[in-house]
Amino acid sequence: MPDGTEDVRRRRLENPGGTPGGLTTFLLGFVLAAGGGYLILNQVQVTSGYWHWWGTNTFGLTLVPLLLGIGLLFFNGKSILGWLIAIGGTAIILAGVLSSLEIFWRQTSLFNVIFMLILFAGGLGLMARALR
Repeated sequence: MPDGTEDVRRRRLENPGGTPGGLTTFLLGFVLAAGGGYLILNQVQVTSGYWHWWGTNTFGLTLVPLLLGIGLLFFNGKSILGWLIAIGGTAIILAGVLSSLEIFWRQTSLFNVIFMLILFAGGLGLMARALR
């Protein structure tokens, strides 16, 4: 007589999230949402603009806090001030890079936009239905 562990494993796979949904429905929803998300992100074009932080051509100025923090850390690796300045300098550089990005939606037909959004929203809906 089987001990029932195989039946428990099968039920876990069939009921994602501990609810009676269906693994097949969840996976189909995931594939649809991933496909729709890919198509949407494929239509977005990202370019970089000039570094405009406190004036033109100021990228070198944003390196000063990072270099100061790294210098303090070489002097004393346990320096809290050095870590704070280095992390702050890195955050300033990342914020500057992100603020210089320009994001555009490529020209496409309305049919393609509706198709992409239906795939994405339908996939999310199937995943939610499988988990409820």
